[in-house]
Amino acid sequence: MRIQMRKQRGVVLFFSIIILLIMTVIGVALAVNSTQSIRMAGAGSERIEAMSHAHGAQDRLISSTNFTNLPVTPSTVRDSEFSVISTLTPLSDGEVGCVRSSQPDQVGMIYCIPIEVSSRVTFGRNGMGQLTVVSGIEQELK
Repeated sequence: MRIQMRKQRGVVLFFSIIILLIMTVIGVALAVNSTQSIRMAGAGSERIEAMSHAHGAQDRLISSTNFTNLPVTPSTVRDSEFSVISTLTPLSDGEVGCVRSSQPDQVGMIYCIPIEVSSRVTFGRNGMGQLTVVSGIEQELK
């Protein structure tokens, strides 16, 4: 009877080590998976933050720009607070359909200047992510 018990103790030890090894592999896999999920959630929040920075820089640029003296060539403005580079590009009549005429034919007639505002911001680790927000505006002039 004693000989059978010694054999069974060794078999139980072997199976318990195998089960412990399998549980360890499962635990490590779950830890890696949760780390990747946390990284993905962080990247998503950085993208949302970059989008709000680009929109904020665009709003600030549009509200502070004097459109009557806008140069004919594209002009670039850097917003240091948001780390955004914005470009104002005046468009010609053929590029977009302006509701008003860009060439007034009567004195005092309201006309418009179509302008494209493009804001670019980098985000993420080592600035690898890049987001560009493009808006079109029509500035009324008398």
